[in-house]
Amino acid sequence: MSEKILIAGGTGLLGSRLSEMLIDSGYEVAHLSRNPDKYASYKTFKWDIGKSQIDENAIKYADYIINLAGTSVAGEKWTASRKQDILDSRVQSTNLLCHYLEKTPHHVKGYLGSSAVGIYGNSGDKLMTEESSYGSDFLAEVCKQWEHASWQVHNLGIRTVIFRIGIVLSNKGGALPQIAKPIKMLAGSALGSGKQYMSWIHIDDLCRLFIKAIEDRQMQGVYNAVAPHPATNEELTKALAKVMNKPLVFPNIPAFGLKLMMGEMSEIVLGGSRVSATKILQTGFTFEYNYLPEALESLYDKNS
Repeated sequence: MSEKILIAGGTGLLGSRLSEMLIDSGYEVAHLSRNPDKYASYKTFKWDIGKSQIDENAIKYADYIINLAGTSVAGEKWTASRKQDILDSRVQSTNLLCHYLEKTPHHVKGYLGSSAVGIYGNSGDKLMTEESSYGSDFLAEVCKQWEHASWQVHNLGIRTVIFRIGIVLSNKGGALPQIAKPIKMLAGSALGSGKQYMSWIHIDDLCRLFIKAIEDRQMQGVYNAVAPHPATNEELTKALAKVMNKPLVFPNIPAFGLKLMMGEMSEIVLGGSRVSATKILQTGFTFEYNYLPEALESLYDKNS
């Protein structure tokens, strides 16, 4: 009997890759979706966060629940309503899952929640561990409330793991294609001072971390999901240009220009934190991609 994994947010960038890798590892996978008929590739149960409803069969189905649900922070400018949506989509989905786990008979053995390294705020070049103090900007506040919601599942007596996820490197979406686009057009440059740290993780390593958290019963609590060697924005831009075989011809894009263009959302690229992977390494997990150049090379062919 293979174990059954229920994923909320399963059709996003991370959810899609994780679903594939779980299937490859012999698990059964089902998704929660607002419109179950739209996604035929996996068994799909209906949920509606706005109406606070989940098909109870979803909860009864699952051995493990992975929650990746949440509106993209990078999609568009942070208006007041967009910010509310970024927060609500994460906290309400988690509260809803928790509510159903409390009231539905189930056999769930573990809950894997997500958070982000944004919880540390803009912490300069200080190395941040899971015990470090939190930031106070918008994203840090979102992460605090998100983790607090996930922790309620732990209070129901279910083993709970929360990953504080760094910048996920994938060529199919997320930050990397955005950074690669100007480089491809020979207009690439570092952002702001370029010295801000970007704590990154290759998407496949992140998926393997989720699978490890299912299989390793010792794991619980909060873990930084970042590769062991964070890079600065400038290092990332240079490494990417090298892998893509493109020169970097422009000086850094000044911070004020980014603020004009992106508004408050510029916090994502101008701020940064240097985040430690020690705790995850101590679980015995080995990264396939420890260093940025090898991670980028796996995603960008020099000839593309």
